[in-house]
Amino acid sequence: MGFIQAFKGAIGGMFADQWKDFLTVPDGLPATAALFPAVPRGTNAGRGSNVRGSQSIISNGSRILVPEGYGLVTVLDGKATGFITEAGGYEFQGDAPDSKSVFAGDDIMSSTVGMSWERFKFGGRPTSQQLAFFVNLKEIPDNRFGTQSEIYWDDAYLNAQVGALARGSYTMRILDPLLFVHNYVPASFITENAGVFDFSDPDNPAGNQLFREVVSSLAAAFSRYTNDPDKGNRITRIQSDAVGFAQSLAAVVEEDYRWSSDRGLAIVKVAIASIEYDQNTRALLNDVQKADALSGNRSQSFMNQAVARGVQGAGENGGGAGLAMMGMGMNATGGIVQPSQQQTPPGLNFGNQQGRQQGQQQGQQGAQAQPQQGQQAQPQQGQQQNAQPAEGQGSADAAPAAAGAPAADDPVAKLGQYKQMLDQGLISQEDYDAAKKKALGL
Repeated sequence: MGFIQAFKGAIGGMFADQWKDFLTVPDGLPATAALFPAVPRGTNAGRGSNVRGSQSIISNGSRILVPEGYGLVTVLDGKATGFITEAGGYEFQGDAPDSKSVFAGDDIMSSTVGMSWERFKFGGRPTSQQLAFFVNLKEIPDNRFGTQSEIYWDDAYLNAQVGALARGSYTMRILDPLLFVHNYVPASFITENAGVFDFSDPDNPAGNQLFREVVSSLAAAFSRYTNDPDKGNRITRIQSDAVGFAQSLAAVVEEDYRWSSDRGLAIVKVAIASIEYDQNTRALLNDVQKADALSGNRSQSFMNQAVARGVQGAGENGGGAGLAMMGMGMNATGGIVQPSQQQTPPGLNFGNQQGRQQGQQQGQQGAQAQPQQGQQAQPQQGQQQNAQPAEGQGSADAAPAAAGAPAADDPVAKLGQYKQMLDQGLISQEDYDAAKKKALGL
């Protein structure tokens, strides 16, 4: 007892024109419809007006036209009596010894419905009158979801707990129609004159249950995706990776609710329409963006600008402490500004030469002068600061006032650094002039 295949594939239209009546998929179905009764059509492939047949009821001699992307399940007393997945035309014969109950080709159905058929098929001899329902085997789109409050998960990349509002949609597929019909579809949808089982129908409690299960799995799916050690994914990539995030969400749904093993359903793709992060997460992401922007040469440029701002602040305050701190800062940052010590500005060379000549004259006068017994010769005010040893002259003739001081305190070296910062545009001319006066004690 079962179906005899009359024709298959695209040639079905020609054979259907010769049939007086047949049952097929109803018109005007929404894309999210999953299960619906077979409806009678008139002659000429639905272009007639024959309504002699009853909706979803088949009997001996009934013809069924199965379109591409759909499967047919016949039911008696809640048990499956026939199952077809191959597109074409079939004729039901209650007493045909060579008829088949299951048509499954080399697609995924052949490996998934075999056990379900043995589990749910009708145990006795079916009567000649049965119910016929079509199952949508296509990828079912536009199953929407959204969170009413923030969901939270631990993010390894940000090293913190993050939260967000999310909304979007997912597509799913019925992998095992027999499992889906017997384990999940309510009994009211597999009776005579049943309505359309639509996943998006707000009055469908089974569809609403799936919505709630998806929403409750989002936090774990976000965590699984962002903390995947093999991919190193970030939350900012979720919206552009529909398949990758769908795999994470499907894995969580399967672990928690067993969609595939108990219901014959699977999530295929997920499209995130929007992710609205909470205030703390937005601040963390802002810091991460800055860190990414300052990687490599950008970090060096940022540090140079920070040093320049410090020099400018020291010049405006007029304090020597600020200049000294900037000198320490330049040393601490590993010599961010590396001036050429041999390329001293002409103006500084002139000042330095003049200071050396004055120091030489003062040194000669000091050598000729004989201090009185018990008294120590005191240099005139300002001479100790400005005196510089003559070029090539020993330290006995005239010791510099800053003898033994570190090279970082050399005003010429400092001014060389400031001059290069001026040339690089990191400080203004006014900042440089203020630094020059401070370094030379003017």
